[in-house]
Amino acid sequence: MCNKRLTYRYKLDFLLHCSMEKRCPVCENKIVGRSDKKFCNPECKSTYHYEKRIEEERFYLSVDRQLKVNRKILKSYNKNGFTTVRKETLLKEGFDPNYFTHYWKNKKGQVYLFVYDFGFLLLKKNRTHKYVIVNWQEYMKPH
Repeated sequence: MCNKRLTYRYKLDFLLHCSMEKRCPVCENKIVGRSDKKFCNPECKSTYHYEKRIEEERFYLSVDRQLKVNRKILKSYNKNGFTTVRKETLLKEGFDPNYFTHYWKNKKGQVYLFVYDFGFLLLKKNRTHKYVIVNWQEYMKPH
């Protein structure tokens, strides 16, 4: 296929296609087609960009995942708008109190941490740690 007796005008084509065979960065198959083509097919191109996005957004995705887990757990225990649950019960379910979206401070100075529309407040009585779980209320909006 590659002829040693090539004219100058075909040398670039020879270098690109014969001596320096381009390979797909995903599957390492030979790339056939345009000289600026980077992937062997649309599936490899899609896979490459998907994996690149996942890698770039790893931190964001892990925080988002934990926020969703926290909200789901708080919602499952808070059927009436206000409840108290032992801290270790929530932690066993996968709840992580370090992940919250905002906070609200009441008149007593207690700070409720919220995961979207569900808030929690750590109470320590004797040697028992409990969370008070509440729903977001209109009066909690900042003025």
